[in-house]
Amino acid sequence: MKSITIEGSQRESVGKKATKALRNAGRVPCVIYGGEAPIHFSATELAFKDLVYTPNVHTVVVALEDGTKLACILQDAQFHPVTDRILHIDFYQIFDDKEVTMEIPVKISGNAKGVRNGGVLRIVNRKLRVKALPADLPDFIDADITEMTIGSKMYVTAIEQEKFKIMHVDNAVICQVRTSRVAIEDEVEDEDEEGLEGEEGAEGTPAEGAAAPAEGGAAAEAPADA
Repeated sequence: MKSITIEGSQRESVGKKATKALRNAGRVPCVIYGGEAPIHFSATELAFKDLVYTPNVHTVVVALEDGTKLACILQDAQFHPVTDRILHIDFYQIFDDKEVTMEIPVKISGNAKGVRNGGVLRIVNRKLRVKALPADLPDFIDADITEMTIGSKMYVTAIEQEKFKIMHVDNAVICQVRTSRVAIEDEVEDEDEEGLEGEEGAEGTPAEGAAAPAEGGAAAEAPADA
C-alpha cells in the first residue's frame, strides 16, 4: 500500500483554548493511539488533502519536529457540519509484525455478460474490511465481473485472499447483476402488441362459408321468379 508523509508539530497543550487557536491558524489537531501512550500533534490542513479527500486509502508516516517518525493509519476524521473543514483526526499506530484492520476500496473491472444482455450492475459493498500485516495491505480489491450473468451475485469468497483476510461473512455480497426495469417493460409491451395484432387479425377475417357483403354493406338478394 502507498504511504503519505505528514509533517507535524507535537502539541504541548491539549485544552480547548489551545485547540481553537490551532484551528484558527489553519492547523488540525491530531492524536495517535496504539502506542505506549497517546501522542498529540498538529499539522496544516493542506497536509491531509491527499489522505482525506480521496476514495483511495494510504498508510501514513507522521514525521515530528524532533525527528520521530511513526507509521499509522487513519482511524477517524471529524468535520465541521457547515464548512466541512477538518476539525480533528485520530490515527492508529501500526507495527511491521502486527496485523491491522482497514477498510479497502473495491475496484470493479471487466464488462459483465449480464450487463451486455441488458442487466444492471448493482454494487453492494464499495469497501471491505481487510486484516493483514501493514506490508500486505492492498491498495484496492479487484472484483472482476466479466463472467457475471443476469441474476448472479459475487460473494467475498470469490476474492483471492492469500496475503490478507476479508473480515466479512462468506455470504456477504460485493455486487450483483439484476434485470433492468426497462428490459422487463419492453418485454411486457412486446407481449401486449402481439396480443393486439392477434385480436385485430381475428376481427378482420370472415368466417368460412359466410357470404361476402355486397357493395353498400348489404348482402345481395336473389332475383324474383319471372
